[in-house]
Amino acid sequence: MSWIAWALLVSVIPLGIPRYFADSGFRWPLKQSTTSYLLVAVLGLAGLAAAIGDHLPAASSIPHELVVVASVAAATLGGGPVTETVFRLAAFKREAGDDASEEVEPSPLRGGMWIGLLERAAIASTLWASWPEGLAVVLAVKGLGRFSELKQHAAAEQFILGTFVSVLWACAAVGVGRIISL
Repeated sequence: MSWIAWALLVSVIPLGIPRYFADSGFRWPLKQSTTSYLLVAVLGLAGLAAAIGDHLPAASSIPHELVVVASVAAATLGGGPVTETVFRLAAFKREAGDDASEEVEPSPLRGGMWIGLLERAAIASTLWASWPEGLAVVLAVKGLGRFSELKQHAAAEQFILGTFVSVLWACAAVGVGRIISL
């Protein structure tokens, strides 16, 4: 079962990548929300496969370093589409074509995609380094960097929601990796 969990964890990586090339004209055939639900399902199945696996020596022969790299990559790249779908569900954004007559307000927080990538990579890395205090450092730096922008109500809501989704996604990806590594 570890190999199945490993394969599912690794498959999260290419599912998350297309979101970061959307501005370059690349079009992913699935809607953003469909991709997000698929990412959550695949990561959940990876966790389930890892948890119910019998972890025989032959099944757990995946090198620990590969599991670490795959879970950090899955945490980093898979969290963006999931976060954007949660924003859509919370009515911060609408998907193109859902209601083209209404204009979507621009995000009050600039650079969120790149900050989210770095945040999830840092969170996953600190958890793999067995330094959970690093989570507090990452969140403190993020909060201090956005402090002046958080006076707007919409910005504060988006900041809190985005941070929670990113942190939970990164923790889930690391958790699946840790179960695989047992």
